[in-house]
Amino acid sequence: QVQLVESGGGLVQAGGSLRLSCAASRSIPSDNLMGWFRQAPGKQRELVAWFSRRGNMYYVASVKGRFTISRDNAKNTMYLQMNSLKPEDTGVYSCYVNLDARDYWGQGTQVTVSS
Repeated sequence: QVQLVESGGGLVQAGGSLRLSCAASRSIPSDNLMGWFRQAPGKQRELVAWFSRRGNMYYVASVKGRFTISRDNAKNTMYLQMNSLKPEDTGVYSCYVNLDARDYWGQGTQVTVSS
């Protein structure tokens, strides 16, 4: 099992930046699927940035070029750097990992982008 704890959310004006962190309670081998979900008000949760099992990085089209996913294995932490934020980026951001064939999510952190 693993516990995931996000931090770094908040209120920011459009055009601003935030960096989200996801701290894991244990080390996660790099060949596991892990990433960031977002759930906007009234919408389904969507996967916005992730590491494939081969370690490649992928992004949903709406955030490509603005968001960067990264990880620090020594700190058991994954990050999401979000630049040029838009009001439509508002939502609850949760980190996710598929480990030993089980899905784990953090509790989420709120990101609100004002226009």
